[in-house]
Amino acid sequence: MSTLIKSATLLTASDTFSADILIEGEKIAALGADLNIPGAEVIDASGKLVMPGGVDPHTHFDLPMFGTVSSDDHYTGHKAAAFGGTTTVIDFISQDYPTLRASADAWHAKADPKAAVDFGFHMNITRLDDSILEEMGHLPGMGITSLKVFTAYNNRLRLSDGDIYKVMRIARERGLLTLLHAENGDVIDLLVAEALAAGHTTPEWHAKTRPAWGAVEATLRGAALAAQTGAPLYIVHMNVGGEVDQLRYVRERGLPVMGETCPQYLFFTEDHLRRPDGAKWVCSPPMRTAADNLRLWEGLKDQTIQTIGTDHCPFFFDGTKAILYEGKSVAIPGKELGSDNFTKIPNGLPGVGDRLPVLWTYGVRAGRITPNQFVALMCTNPAKIFGLYPRKGALLPGSDADIVIWDPEQRLTYGVAHAHHRTDYNLYENWELVGFPEKVFLRGQLIVDNTRSEGDRWLGKTGMGRFLMRSEGTFV
Repeated sequence: MSTLIKSATLLTASDTFSADILIEGEKIAALGADLNIPGAEVIDASGKLVMPGGVDPHTHFDLPMFGTVSSDDHYTGHKAAAFGGTTTVIDFISQDYPTLRASADAWHAKADPKAAVDFGFHMNITRLDDSILEEMGHLPGMGITSLKVFTAYNNRLRLSDGDIYKVMRIARERGLLTLLHAENGDVIDLLVAEALAAGHTTPEWHAKTRPAWGAVEATLRGAALAAQTGAPLYIVHMNVGGEVDQLRYVRERGLPVMGETCPQYLFFTEDHLRRPDGAKWVCSPPMRTAADNLRLWEGLKDQTIQTIGTDHCPFFFDGTKAILYEGKSVAIPGKELGSDNFTKIPNGLPGVGDRLPVLWTYGVRAGRITPNQFVALMCTNPAKIFGLYPRKGALLPGSDADIVIWDPEQRLTYGVAHAHHRTDYNLYENWELVGFPEKVFLRGQLIVDNTRSEGDRWLGKTGMGRFLMRSEGTFV
């Protein structure tokens, strides 16, 4: 069966142009003017934009934390991603087993039967010995070409600088990209202990005990390790203006360092943690200041920052109360676990379904980024960096037919009902949006139909998403 999308305005990372798109099976077969394919199903995209499906490089589904688990699994989170126009996600494997292979197998066992969009994995490296260093070299054979290390979470996830150096040296040799969570774990531990001893237990202290300068210096420290090892580095969830300054500094000096920010760091501040429902905004790293928001926007506009991920890791705000999800009652312990102690609030936010709609209205329409930059940040750059391009993130003959038909004039009051995350709140509740996905295709199959005449329809299913064997990425 062929599908022909007619009269479209195509939006890519570099160009905006009119063309028809022919889909044959799972692939884009052709682009051209006035295509005529007998027997093809024709979709009229007049007045609409057509772009590649979004690629979210930073998600956490079904992640155990603080005695509970993130409330979206690899089906519900993928479904939410699709409703927001994202058709590829990259999740993180926890190093919970003696070998990296066993850890990957455990994550596949959770993800493969449930996946509703295509997905890849990053591998966390949170403990290190000679056998792990040896096994890292086998990760590309598993389709995993990126690693994550931490300079925070002492005695749980953090590696010493020397061990991070060892990881990056192997990464350089094996064509792996190292991802860095940049904070200062020693300072955090000291300040948390002092805050609790002084009786400070409210959510704002989550931010107060994680100083912005810790992120700034850890970012530069990571870049210095990249310089010394010759290995590429990708800074995840940049949240501080000073991190943008450091990234610009090292890139101007030719170092292969890239950066990602997340929507929450563009719109919210520490003040949100002071609200009665402040636990909703608890994530790590924390929200910062309005000045940091502004500097991050500047970093996106001038291309100092290469991607926008979500760090999607949702929890119920009140897990004692059930919600209905696909007609079933669901209650999962959540942020109420830390009602009397900020250190017990599960760290994480919903976001995988919000990324494209919110950033279109408050990024593109607000004039902060161009439409082509939007596609670069959301689709093409992540695909290039993480070894998926041009299969993903592109509208090219031979690319997977992951396609979003975008209605730039659709208006809606956004919130939890539109986002489809399996949780009880949305950070953008009652925000007014202009522009929203109308149809979303995964490898040529329509999985979301949000046409006004037919309403909000989910046509995807568990198990239809495929694991992506990624190759070595490219520096952007």
